[in-house]
Amino acid sequence: MIEVQVDARVQMIQDIPELGLHRGEMGFVCSTWFAPTTAYEVEFRRKMPECWIRALLMPAQIAVESESCGSLFAGIAGT
Repeated sequence: MIEVQVDARVQMIQDIPELGLHRGEMGFVCSTWFAPTTAYEVEFRRKMPECWIRALLMPAQIAVESESCGSLFAGIAGT
């Protein structure tokens, strides 16, 4: 399982239209929730200043960016 840390850069791997989030958008993990299941609070910054979206996402909805090569980790968070 990939460990997702606070401040990690992650990428959406599925759309969430009700929040205006789309596959491929990059965000930063703000916090980790452990109960009743693991979830991540992720902040997405928009082009407009002071326009941020925070979403509580499941591990299967994000991919973690690899620190070593700067590209997305081949796996999916939580698998």
